[in-house]
Amino acid sequence: MEPPLRLIAGNPLDQLARTLEALLVVASAPLPVEELAGAADDDPERVEAALGLVGERYREGRSGVVREHVAGGWAFRASREAADACAHLFERPAQRNLSAAAMETLAIVAYLGPCSRPDIARIRGVAADSAVAGLVERGLIAEAGRDDGAGAIRYRTTPLFERVFGLESLSQLPRLDDLGAGTDEIRERLDAVAEKRTA
Repeated sequence: MEPPLRLIAGNPLDQLARTLEALLVVASAPLPVEELAGAADDDPERVEAALGLVGERYREGRSGVVREHVAGGWAFRASREAADACAHLFERPAQRNLSAAAMETLAIVAYLGPCSRPDIARIRGVAADSAVAGLVERGLIAEAGRDDGAGAIRYRTTPLFERVFGLESLSQLPRLDDLGAGTDEIRERLDAVAEKRTA
């Protein structure tokens, strides 16, 4: 548990805390301490101390935004009190007019990700460029490095995807076995891509 840190104007960490606050606001994914330190051009130990100041400012019950440690990094999230309102706001534009192709692509990334466009195209049997671009634009998937072999960009789902679909984590996705009939072909395609990756 972090020791309580008072926010006072003369605190030498106060400016660094404000910088970290800005970095967390503009980041599209959780940022580890090392990445925050690199962006702020400061020492990781000072960054950790300054994150304590940020945590005090945004602790649960004091603000509609809270600072959380998730997925190996730090990020701002809606407080529990504000989570429902935020879900309603993001749910509509994120889900509105998602085509069948986009939903298929989103499911593939959620279950198999991080995966590349060629992986998605092999599973769906058609090109995935348009669907991937649309999902990136909506903030439901994001780049997650490159494929070791071909160098293709790989994609993963985002925290927004989890919020929109009411998931705490991807481990809460329903198992393919629980989805009923019609999943055999999907499973065969997923297995084929997985085998190709390990070959």
